[in-house]
Amino acid sequence: MSNIILGRKLGMTQVWSDDDRLIPVTVIQAGPCAVTQIKTVDKEGYEAIQIGFDTIKKQKKVNKPTKGHFEKSGVAPTKVLREVHVASGTDYELGQQITVDFLADVKKVDVTGISKGKGFAGVMKRHNYGGGPGGHGAHFHRAPGSIGQCATPSRVFKGMRLPGHMGVDRVTVKNLEVIKVDSEQNLLLVKGAVPGGKGALVSVRTA
Repeated sequence: MSNIILGRKLGMTQVWSDDDRLIPVTVIQAGPCAVTQIKTVDKEGYEAIQIGFDTIKKQKKVNKPTKGHFEKSGVAPTKVLREVHVASGTDYELGQQITVDFLADVKKVDVTGISKGKGFAGVMKRHNYGGGPGGHGAHFHRAPGSIGQCATPSRVFKGMRLPGHMGVDRVTVKNLEVIKVDSEQNLLLVKGAVPGGKGALVSVRTA
């Protein structure tokens, strides 16, 4: 079975543990994902499967090439398609459903998503710079300070941490503890926070 499943972040809440402790959890709608394509070494040169998530409700908006691709696997067109490398593509069938059940006995997972966009940010917010004195007499508060050299080599090195666009990065949070798996509602509860806002697409794989 594939060790990855697609889902959407529904939000955060808290649950009680067996020893009466409040645990902050993120609720993820994980799957079901359908196998829409199988790739093998003989044909494509590598082993992988393509999985689809989140069925498109208005099928009129699907163009003919996309509709034909999904008809081969007998699956309704989905909003999201992802390719997953597997040990052997022959272990899967077109139209096979991947559900959250395979995480029932898993203790730790890695969650990947796109972080929230923060727009243009300064060095104190973006890179955790210390800044200058906060008093009225100072003329240096939130600026980055000196970023180069005087005579040698008289330039700014590549990779210098400066103000710029913050967020909207691919972030992976590793080793999150699985608190609960709800097979009936396709829900996964993991301890702590995961990247992205409410409704953000995430991928969950076994750690």
